[in-house]
Amino acid sequence: MARNLDPKCRQCRREGEKLFLKGEKCYTDKCAIERREYAPGQHGQKSGARLSDYGVHLRAKQKIRRIYGVLEGQFRRTFAEAERRKGQTGENLLQLLEARLDSVAYRMGFGASRTEARQVVRHNGVLVNGKRVNIPSYTVRPGDEVALTDKAKAQLRTKAALAAAESRGFPEWISVDVKEAKGVFKAMPQRSELSPTLNEGLVIELYSK
Repeated sequence: MARNLDPKCRQCRREGEKLFLKGEKCYTDKCAIERREYAPGQHGQKSGARLSDYGVHLRAKQKIRRIYGVLEGQFRRTFAEAERRKGQTGENLLQLLEARLDSVAYRMGFGASRTEARQVVRHNGVLVNGKRVNIPSYTVRPGDEVALTDKAKAQLRTKAALAAAESRGFPEWISVDVKEAKGVFKAMPQRSELSPTLNEGLVIELYSK
């Protein structure tokens, strides 16, 4: 399975903001952005040059890709599906990314980060409507129940992730029973419920060129 092996903290520094790729570390003063708020590399501290229009569009796309942990081919396929659907392409794109099983598992607190939630999915630790699903890109539909298996539920890291997620609160579009380690994907999230720092409009412009 292809993966992005770039160091997580370097990815956040490249985008100039927290992408929350390393779980609980991102909420502490050990976060790389807190310590070195400039781009990585030899010339990172001098990288204040104005980006070209293409550079601005590319950075917007790369940020969304990195947050959701998808490779270029996966992202293009998701974008194509978003274009085919009714409604606004940009909102459709973000909804499809949020409906991925690894994203839903992360939002429900089954992993401290999307990477960890993806690993739980790949290791057969997640059930969708009572059936084992180990495909991170599987699209969860509104009304689907997502739960941890008994084995995954017993792991210390999933217990810690669930407790941390509960303390921060869950998104409006899901409901979670922390004690039972299961939840329901109630609806596709509205654009207003997602991060305002994402600029999906620039992604549409990039792919329309």
